[in-house]
Amino acid sequence: MQFTWRNVVRSVLVAGAAVAYVAVLAADQESKSASAAKELTQLLETAKLDGIAAADPATPGAFVAALYIPGTQLLVVSAKYAQPTLLVDKINASDYRGLYMDLHSASIPGSKVFIQDQRCDGLSRKSGGDDVADMWDEGDKSTAFDGDWKKAKISEADYTKVYTDADERYSKMLSLLLAQAKKGKPGS
Repeated sequence: MQFTWRNVVRSVLVAGAAVAYVAVLAADQESKSASAAKELTQLLETAKLDGIAAADPATPGAFVAALYIPGTQLLVVSAKYAQPTLLVDKINASDYRGLYMDLHSASIPGSKVFIQDQRCDGLSRKSGGDDVADMWDEGDKSTAFDGDWKKAKISEADYTKVYTDADERYSKMLSLLLAQAKKGKPGS
C-alpha cells in the first residue's frame, strides 16, 4: 500500500470507529452493582423484610442501610453516626428501618451518601425507556444517571467517571448489606 494522506486519514477513522465501538460495548455492559442489587432484593423478599442495615467495618462509626419498596426502588444510605453503639443495638434488634431513618436524618454532616436505585437493578448509566433515572446524592451534589451529561453541565468523560466511581462504591455498600442479610438466613 502506498503512503498517502488519504490512507492515513482512512486508518485513523477506522481506528477511531473501533475505539468508539468498544466504548459503546463497555457502556452497555451490566453495572458492578447490578448482581448485588438483584441478589439483595431477592433475599429481602424471601425473608419478607423491607429493609436491612450493617456497620461498615472499613470505616469506624459508619453504617449502611437500605429500604426496599418491592419491584420499585431500593433506597440506600451510608453515613457516619455520632453514637454508633445506638445503631449497633438497632442492628442487633433487627430495627433496620429505624437505623435507616437515623442515618438519613441525623448522620454526621458531610458523611452521607444516598442512592435511589429506581428499578432495584443496580446503578444504570442512563435511564430506561421510562425516563426514571437512578440518583446519587453526596454532600451537596446530586447526580441523575439519565445519560444526559450535557444537562449536568459536565463532559461525557467526567459523567462516566462519576458513574463508575458511584457504581463501585454502591457495589461495596450492597456487599455489606448482603452479608448482613445472609447472617439472618436459615442455614447460613
